[in-house]
Amino acid sequence: MTVTTADSALHAQARDANENILADARSEPRRTNNDPRAGKQQQQKRDRRDVHGWVALDKPIGMTSTQAVAVVKRLFNAKRAGHAGTLDPLASGGLPIALGEATKTVPFVMDGRKRYRFTVCWGEERDTDDTEGRVIRSSELRPTAEAISTLLPQFTGLIAQIPPQYSAIKVQGERAYDLARDGETVELAPRPVEIHHLSLVEQLDRERSVFEAECGKGTYVRALARDIGRILGCFGHICALRRTLVGPFTEQDMIPLEELEALCNRAASGEGSLADALLPVETALDDIPALAVNRSDAARLQRGQAVILRGRDAPILEGLVYVTVAGDLIALAETGQGQIVPKRVFNLAGLTGSAGKEKGH
Repeated sequence: MTVTTADSALHAQARDANENILADARSEPRRTNNDPRAGKQQQQKRDRRDVHGWVALDKPIGMTSTQAVAVVKRLFNAKRAGHAGTLDPLASGGLPIALGEATKTVPFVMDGRKRYRFTVCWGEERDTDDTEGRVIRSSELRPTAEAISTLLPQFTGLIAQIPPQYSAIKVQGERAYDLARDGETVELAPRPVEIHHLSLVEQLDRERSVFEAECGKGTYVRALARDIGRILGCFGHICALRRTLVGPFTEQDMIPLEELEALCNRAASGEGSLADALLPVETALDDIPALAVNRSDAARLQRGQAVILRGRDAPILEGLVYVTVAGDLIALAETGQGQIVPKRVFNLAGLTGSAGKEKGH
């Protein structure tokens, strides 16, 4: 993962990530003072607790990312929650959900690579580029495995991609999918995206082919299927999609919703701990160097004060680091010119993740 070390860029990323954190709160229905449920809801909000860590949810098909965040937030009774990259309702797989102080690390996961396994159905292009849309082009042609494999290098590396009409991109303040649902034709400009790997995994039959893609931020797999189908002359759309990697979170880290609910129910009855379902906050900082400090320096950093690196044994570091004391995360900081300058400070009082990433679920 490439990490931007400039202070302004770090704060801009954090502001962007806040949109999905706040989406859950905006989606909650408003209650009037006369509604008897309003008092209960307010009591539940007061009873929410500090929970810090990551849940690598294996999102089921049919659930939106915002719904998934709301469910996990409720299960943990957490004060804050947000996800690290939208996953379409028709897709399954990795949806990393940040709780509490982990929301401060969301930008680092969103900037990481994603890996998808997807199935393309040939013969029809649809306006949504998946099975939910209406057919807008069709063909009797069907591609051979050889023709597909020969084409794929054109879609590897840095390419220009036109996002789907039904996407969350804003056009003059409106989401493209809202305009498309209203019948408007939206002209979206091509955007640079990076495809690190794209391969044909299996040719199921004449109608369907399975692919695997590893790509960078902002890539639309639906657009890949659309564009491959157009060049082959047979058209195509996504009929199955699963995300198997998001930044540091692999398929082995993912926990199905049913398993998470069962674990939370056992914890509520005194069997086990919710911490067993949480990965530590610093899991998202996998590609950033760690720097250990003593308790005196940690106290200064937590107050937002810079720390001078002194002595022959002082680490020679330049750029962004995450700082720990006695193994506990305390801050994201910039190092340089002989000092540590805190940029984001963490307060991990409350329930924190204890699940070891290497154990998986």
